Amino acid sequence: MFAPGLLAQDADLAIGNTFMRARFLLLAALASVSLAACGPSKEDLAARQAAVSAAKTAGADFLAKNAKEPGVVTLPSGLQYKVIRSGPADGLHPRPIDEVKVHYEGKRLDGFVFDSSYERGVPASFPLRGLIPGWIEAMQLMRPGDEWMLYVPADLAYGDNQAGADIPPGSTLVFKIELIDVLRSKLQAPKS
Repeated sequence: MFAPGLLAQDADLAIGNTFMRARFLLLAALASVSLAACGPSKEDLAARQAAVSAAKTAGADFLAKNAKEPGVVTLPSGLQYKVIRSGPADGLHPRPIDEVKVHYEGKRLDGFVFDSSYERGVPASFPLRGLIPGWIEAMQLMRPGDEWMLYVPADLAYGDNQAGADIPPGSTLVFKIELIDVLRSKLQAPKS
């Protein structure tokens, strides 16, 4: 009725399939354990969220105190600025599609300077739309020759994200910005 060679062959296939299946399940289990080890633990996530919350609270406290300082203007967005020097009143205001040439220094609230074109000795040029929201908002109010201090809440800077090695998540940032020139784009600004 049954050919003995076929039964042996079927048994070998069944054993081979079982072995392959067990091997696959073992590899899948090892992969999931490895991936779990790569991600942050619940404790790490909770600690990170606590650090972000603490940084935002420190930033809000700083901005509340800073708002009372002479010459500091607080915009509806929460962005604060102080005019150090004004350029000519007839200067061009940058549009979001323009490029700006600036000298600047960026600091954390603890005074650590994380970036400075002054230290490099060369002004920087940036497309305005590629900058953090706080810069985009402030730059459109400035004119060449203006020098301002900007006090940028975390939500108008990098939010809950780490920015490079020197800007922790939730950081309120302080910038000294000197607008040197507006490099007009040949593109048409969108109509409002």
